[in-house]
Amino acid sequence: MKQYFFIALIIVGLTNIGNSQTKNFIDQPYIEVEGHADTLVIPNEIFIKIVISERDTKDKTSVEESEAKMVDGLKKIGINPEKELTTNDLGSNYRFYFLKKKEIMKIKQYILKVPDAVTASKVFILLEDLDISNTSIERVNHSEIESIKNIMSARAVENAKAKAVTFTKPLNQTVGAAINITDQDILSFSSNSLAGKVAGIQLRGTSTFDKLNGELPKIEFERIKVSSAVNVKFILK
Repeated sequence: MKQYFFIALIIVGLTNIGNSQTKNFIDQPYIEVEGHADTLVIPNEIFIKIVISERDTKDKTSVEESEAKMVDGLKKIGINPEKELTTNDLGSNYRFYFLKKKEIMKIKQYILKVPDAVTASKVFILLEDLDISNTSIERVNHSEIESIKNIMSARAVENAKAKAVTFTKPLNQTVGAAINITDQDILSFSSNSLAGKVAGIQLRGTSTFDKLNGELPKIEFERIKVSSAVNVKFILK
């Protein structure tokens, strides 16, 4: 009986020690602050949606002919179609639409990736010259977006540390090690909403280019905003 009682005392003692250690960890003085960081970056991946339709040429030029002219034109302005041009259809390269009982219209959709606004300007001029007017900016992106997100997270933690130092300095206390860091999960990547924010895209054939005295039209893309927020607890000394 005494042996069982002794073992029970040991178990209770270990439990109390564990609780005491947990309590001491929680009860030690700390400061809790939020840190924020954000930046704006110029997109270097611009995705242009292109739709070639037989209706646009009033059946004078087939989709295949328009596609061949487009591919040749892209090569002339320094774009590699095999690498940057992809079809944007599911299951088939072509889509057929029944306009009337026996009339069928063939359509093909593409996504073209270009690196900057200057190249995008050249593409829009080329497509207008080829009577391919059904084009639009689908989205923009940055090739190093994940690295930028990580940098913003690190800066957010630095911002939290600076706040903690500012708050504790009047109290003659110092900031110790961080005991908890929580990502606020509001890391934002704002870029896809381009309505009304892309200028200079309304082109009409070579006449527009001629009026600009050989200068490319200016297309300005909204910069991508990347932001991060963290919650950090620092020990107070």
